[in-house]
Amino acid sequence: MSHPGHLDHLPTEPYRLSLTEAARLIADRALSPVELTTSVLDRAEAVEPKLGAYVSVAREAALRSAAEAEREIAAGRPRGPLHGVPMALKDLIDVAGVPTTASSRVRADHVPDADAAVTERLRAAGAVLTGKTHTHEFAYGLTTPQTRNAWSPEHIPGGSSGGSAAAVAAGTATFALGTDTGGSIRVPAALNHVVGLKPTYGLVPRHGVTSLSWSLDHVGPLTRTAADAALVLQALAGHDPRDPASLAHPPEDYTRALGAPIAGLRVGIPANYYFERVQPQVAAAVRTAVDALTALGATTVPVRIPMTEYVHAAQWGLMVPEATAYHQDMLRASPGLYADDVRILLEAGEFVPATDYIRAQRTRTIMHQRWLALFDGTDGPEGAGGIDVLAAPAVPATAARAGQSEFTWPDGSTESVSDAYVRLSAPANLTGFPALSLPVGRDGQGLPIGMQLIGRPLAEATLLRLAHAYETAHRPAPELAPL
Repeated sequence: MSHPGHLDHLPTEPYRLSLTEAARLIADRALSPVELTTSVLDRAEAVEPKLGAYVSVAREAALRSAAEAEREIAAGRPRGPLHGVPMALKDLIDVAGVPTTASSRVRADHVPDADAAVTERLRAAGAVLTGKTHTHEFAYGLTTPQTRNAWSPEHIPGGSSGGSAAAVAAGTATFALGTDTGGSIRVPAALNHVVGLKPTYGLVPRHGVTSLSWSLDHVGPLTRTAADAALVLQALAGHDPRDPASLAHPPEDYTRALGAPIAGLRVGIPANYYFERVQPQVAAAVRTAVDALTALGATTVPVRIPMTEYVHAAQWGLMVPEATAYHQDMLRASPGLYADDVRILLEAGEFVPATDYIRAQRTRTIMHQRWLALFDGTDGPEGAGGIDVLAAPAVPATAARAGQSEFTWPDGSTESVSDAYVRLSAPANLTGFPALSLPVGRDGQGLPIGMQLIGRPLAEATLLRLAHAYETAHRPAPELAPL
C-alpha cells in the first residue's frame, strides 16, 4: 500500500473523497487507511476552531485503528468497503471507554463500558472512529448551538445531529451517524449539503443509543452521496434482540439497484402541506429536481397528504412525555445542569395527561394506516394507482442565522425555527417510513437546499436508487464546504 507523504497519485486530497471513492482506492491499494485517516484528522485540526463539530477527536486511537486496518488489508483480509474509512459518531452513541455526554453537563462523566449495537457493527466492518460529534443537548432541539453551519459560520447547522452533518460537509469525517426523532438527520443534512437517511423504524438497532423518544427514535447515516449511504446502511441494518423495536428483516443488498433505470417509478407530488409556508427558492429548487427525475423517466402523480392537521400535536404529544419519562430522575436530581431550552421542555412534559399521550399514540396508528393507503393508491381519488416515493422539500427554509428565533413566510405569518424545521420531517417519524434528504441546490446566499424522498416501509433501496439517479445526472461530484 502507499504511505503518508506520497499522495501525488491521487486526484484530490484524501479528506475530499466520498466513502465510495475512498473504498475503491483502498481496495485498489492506491490509498492506505492511514493516509486517508491522517488527511481527515489534519482537516479536523485545521477547521474545528471555527466549525465546532466535534465533542472530542480521538486522533491517536484513530491512527492505531487505521494502521491495523492497513495491515489486515495488506495481509489479504479485507472486511468490506468500510474497512479503514474514518467516521464519526453522534455523541448519543456509546463507545466502550469513551464518554457519551449527549453534549450535556448532566452526563459529563458518563463513560459506557460497552459499545452500542451500531458501534459494534461498524467496528466489525473495519471503520475507523475519529471522534464523537455534537448534538443539540440530548437531541432535544434542531439548532446544535455548539456547531456552525459548514457553509456559513453565521448560520446554524440544524439539529440535533448538527455535528455529524457539519463534519461530513467539511471533510472532517468521511461519513457519520446521527439520530432522527423529528428530523434530526434530515434537517442538518439539508442545511449542510449532504445526504441524510432515516431508515424504516426498527431497521437499525438503537441498543446503546441515548434515547429522546422511544417510539420515534431512529439511527442512520450522514454521507456525501446516496451510494455512500447505501454502503453504511448495509453495515447497520439487521435485527438485534436488545432493541425491543428491532425488525426481523432479512439481510438486503442496498447497493444492488444503484444505477438501475428509474423509468416507471411513480413519484408523488404533494398538493397540500409540504409546499405550504416554504421559502420560494426552496420550493423552486425542489420542483426543478422533480423535473430532473421525470426527465430520467419517472412519472409524477399528484397526491394529497392525509391527516396533516394532526402532525404537530401527535409529534409533540408523543415526544414530550416520552422524553420527560426518560429524564425524570436526572431532571429532579440536577435540573440546573440542563440548558434552559431543554429543561423547559422536559418540565413541560410532566404536565401532559396520560389521556393526551394515548390519543397521540392512536393518531399515529391511524396516520400510519392512511399513509400506507396513500402509497397503495387506496386513500381517495388522488394518487389512484399508488406511488413508489413521495418527493417534497426536506425543510421549508434554508439555514437560520445563529440566534434567529422565527421565520416570516411569504403570507406574512411567522413560525418558530424549531416548529418550521420539524414540520416537514415529523410525518416520517410518526409513520416510521424511511426518508432521505439529498442536496438539490442553494439559495441566493449560497445556503444549501435539500429535497426529501419518502418511501413505504423497508423501501430504502428505492429511495437510494432514485437519489443516486439524480446525483449521477445532476450532481456528479459531491462538494465540500470551503472552510
